[in-house]
Amino acid sequence: MFKKISVLVLLVSAPVLSGCTTGGAFLAQNLTNVELSEANFEIIAKDVAGSAHADYLLGFSSSAGAVTNTLALVRVGGTATLYNEALNNLWRNFEENYGSADGRNLVLANIRYDADILNLVVFTKTTLYVHADVVEFDQQ
Repeated sequence: MFKKISVLVLLVSAPVLSGCTTGGAFLAQNLTNVELSEANFEIIAKDVAGSAHADYLLGFSSSAGAVTNTLALVRVGGTATLYNEALNNLWRNFEENYGSADGRNLVLANIRYDADILNLVVFTKTTLYVHADVVEFDQQ
């Protein structure tokens, strides 16, 4: 009898313990000193945006500042790499309007993150938005 109960507990808990979880952005401090005393740069695009989303069953999502977290049983749509996909989408949107970024001295400035989260009893959807200004430095 004990063996049957142990197997039943294992079968019930296995899906719960093997569910999906995601955890926010890479928040390391990357510092670069840039000398802005010369007029060697131009803001070429303001408020360029990118987004990515993920859909989950039997889960819950939350967001606080630049970090978005999800704990769920299974992902049924979207991507597991929200921040990477949102930044890639931002650059695609930039290139559609301002030309290729290849070979140019571009940097993102004033980066802002927003999240839109829908939590229902059996479904959660997380959409991450990234906005930034694009600065181009003269090639010297």
